Amino acid sequence: MTVVAEKKKSLNLLPGSGPAIDYELLLDCVHCGLCTSACPTYVENGNEADSPRGRIYLMRSVIDGQLELDESVKQHLDLCLNCRACETACPSGVQYGKLIEPFREYLSKLEPGRSMKSLSGLQRWMLLNIFPSRSRTRLALAPARLAQWTGMDWLMRKSGLLHLLPRRLREMHGMLPTLRKHYGSLPEMLPAEGPRRAKVGLFLGCVADAIYPETQIATARVLQKNGCDVWIPRTQQCCGALHYHSAMEEPARQLAAQNLNAFGFAGPKLEELDAVIINAAGCGAMIKDYGHLMHHTEHATAAEKFVAKSKDITQFLVDLGPIQPTHPLPIRATYHDACHLRHAQQIASPPRKLLEMIPGLELIALPESEICCGAAGSYNLTQPEMAKSLGDRKAEKIRETGAQAVLMGNVGCLMQVARHLKQVAPEIWVAHTIDALWASYSGEMPKVFRK
Repeated sequence: MTVVAEKKKSLNLLPGSGPAIDYELLLDCVHCGLCTSACPTYVENGNEADSPRGRIYLMRSVIDGQLELDESVKQHLDLCLNCRACETACPSGVQYGKLIEPFREYLSKLEPGRSMKSLSGLQRWMLLNIFPSRSRTRLALAPARLAQWTGMDWLMRKSGLLHLLPRRLREMHGMLPTLRKHYGSLPEMLPAEGPRRAKVGLFLGCVADAIYPETQIATARVLQKNGCDVWIPRTQQCCGALHYHSAMEEPARQLAAQNLNAFGFAGPKLEELDAVIINAAGCGAMIKDYGHLMHHTEHATAAEKFVAKSKDITQFLVDLGPIQPTHPLPIRATYHDACHLRHAQQIASPPRKLLEMIPGLELIALPESEICCGAAGSYNLTQPEMAKSLGDRKAEKIRETGAQAVLMGNVGCLMQVARHLKQVAPEIWVAHTIDALWASYSGEMPKVFRK
């Protein structure tokens, strides 16, 4: 028996008795501290217990029986954004995500509902019952869209009537960007323009589709422009991230199984796709974790095949060889690395390569581009104070570049960055990378730059 095995036995780490963590993964951390400069919470408050190595030390100490799992320890673990910037920075290859996620699931078993205890009943209900559905989210946003279009929203802000709403509802309202008209429903199949180079499935997501429908349209059109037949399965569902990161693995597995069937990787109808395209970093990271999520189920093999075909839109285009955009977009722009793109999926250069192809666009480096903006899924709801500090920090860094636009690849980041830029630089265009690329393909200049 190895030393590690003896250690596990002495700690009573039998299945179901503690966090489902491979103890050897804890030992990978040598506590060198190179991760601390990449950790948003440590950068913001300088507290060692709020750094990756500090949290690993806390988790290991609890498992070793050397530290009580008290409220203080729980709060330090709760404050983690799970942005996984530490994984990118770590020279030892510590798999931090495989430590914090199962430990949080263990906390949830000890204290059911812990991950959402700071939310109101309405927020919890919306997070688990409205947001995972494209149609329900779109319907829930209808009053907000109407208020924005009619000017009622502006009037409520100016008159102070918004303060009559419950505080939690006001906070959610404050996160909304300007809502564009929804496209309604796309055809199930969109044909390639020019010679056919690939057949792809397009993953629509849930919140992203309801809040940024213009980006969905741009994504489909960019793929068509690059010679792709685009298939949009009608029965696809939420990726499951909202449930998974709330330590609710079974509902996440159910959603994953439905997506495996919808895209033809399981069930009677098997589809031959060159790729499944995702334009939201959070969804992409979740889908690429389906192999781990489904490894002990009947869908394990299908999940592995699905993961192998899943590509972020920028990654796919660069690998395919993108068609050169021709219409000038004469702006100064900077790029923010969404955590679940840069750290979870290790995709950094493809978005920049696409932006550098756009005629007239000057790409300016963003200091601390790899530091989380504070969105982190539902983090800006569950940890609003730290999320606000990180959002303000990100907005100030963007403002200091002098850029006219900031581009990124995740819906949560778009909402968070736009919200905080309103306070310091409301004139800056906040958009998805693909929105800028489509503008250069189509010649449709964003409204903010039209003269």
